[in-house]
Parts: sequence; structure tokens; C-alpha cells
Amino acid sequence: MGFCQPAGQERHYVVDAAQDTPGYNLVSIGEHKINIRPAVKDDLANVVALDDRTTGLRKPEYWDDLFTRYGNRKDSRFFLIAEEGDTLLGCIFGEVRSWEFNSVPCGWVGTVSVEPNLRMGGIGSILYKEICRCFRKAGVTKIRTMIPRDATDLMSFFRAQGMMAGPFIQLETDMDEGV
Repeated sequence: MGFCQPAGQERHYVVDAAQDTPGYNLVSIGEHKINIRPAVKDDLANVVALDDRTTGLRKPEYWDDLFTRYGNRKDSRFFLIAEEGDTLLGCIFGEVRSWEFNSVPCGWVGTVSVEPNLRMGGIGSILYKEICRCFRKAGVTKIRTMIPRDATDLMSFFRAQGMMAGPFIQLETDMDEGV
């Protein structure tokens, strides 16, 4: 299942124009038909396995909790998957957050994950565009995310989607015992 185009060739996506509901889409990449849809409980085992392959950490409780919070809400929280047939290709989740530190309501992407052997093939971009449609329908016009400084692949991905440094600075500290 190869989605990568040879260097210098433009990648073409064909979106099913009949799909006007954000969070549901059928996209073609070459001969591949990629279905984008909201995650369901039965997807969790595959999502956990994908996360394990991409991060090296197995976190089933985390994903179960995330699905409980995001998988059942369609108004401001979104958990989408990309699949071809019965094969999970990737996933993305995000939510609309409002007024933290006087920030206007905006969409926050919490994670985007694609099968390692399919990266650079357009799956992540398709997922990102689809969650943007969900955010737009929820009434927001700005999208944010947060990534580790050394995650150059994620930085490149989000920059390719048009993202750049925003007006906020993330701060942290270690908590001492007894504090």
C-alpha cells in the first residue's frame, strides 16, 4: 500500500463532494480510497497498537479515557480515523477550547498519528483537513497545537499545513515534594 509520490510529482486528492458532513469523508489518493470517519469503540485496539508502533509506549487506559471524552461528542470534540477497507491508516483528535488566558475559542489538535510506513503519503494532511472542517462547523477560525521542540517531523508536518508559532509561550516546572 504505497501512498508516496516520487519526488517532484504533485499529490492529487479527490474528495467526495457529496460528503458535506464534517468528520465523514471519502478521499482518493491515486487508486486508494481512504474513508475518514469518527472513531468508534471497536477502533481502540487498533489505535492503541498504532500509538505503540509510533511512540514505543503502550497506553490502552489513556486511549480508552480519550475515547470516552472525545469519541462520543460531535459538537466540540473530535476523534477521527482514516482507514482503507478494514485497515487503520491513522487518527487525529482535537477539541474546541475557549478563553484560556483570554484566548478566543479555537481548535486544538491533540494528536495526529499515521502508520510509520505510510507517512509522507498524504494521510496526515487528509486527517488534518477533515478536523479543520469539524472545527469550522463548530464556529472556530483558528487552530493550535503543541509539540515537543525536538519533534522535527511533527514540526515539518504542521508547518506544511500552514501553522506557525503562535502568541502564547508554554511554561512548566518540576514540582518539589510537599508543594
